[in-house]
Amino acid sequence: MAAIQDRDYLRLCAELASLLSISQASARRRVDQQAAKDGARDVETRKAVATSLLDAAKAEQGQGSAGSNLDTLLEAEPMDQHFMLED
Repeated sequence: MAAIQDRDYLRLCAELASLLSISQASARRRVDQQAAKDGARDVETRKAVATSLLDAAKAEQGQGSAGSNLDTLLEAEPMDQHFMLED
């Protein structure tokens, strides 16, 4: 199947890719899969699906940035903070 060449659709997919830190092809595939689940076939409905995925990603991103999430994950637990791998 040929790729959709609608400028607004591609812009929405590019924004989604940038926000999720994935490739544009992966973002388009994610939108296409969600649209297929919803039974959408036309470009306008796919734009609506892309917009809803983008809004959901922005809401999730608003809860905390990726950098702060990584910082939280890299902090040592109190019982492990004096652990040495080599002595």
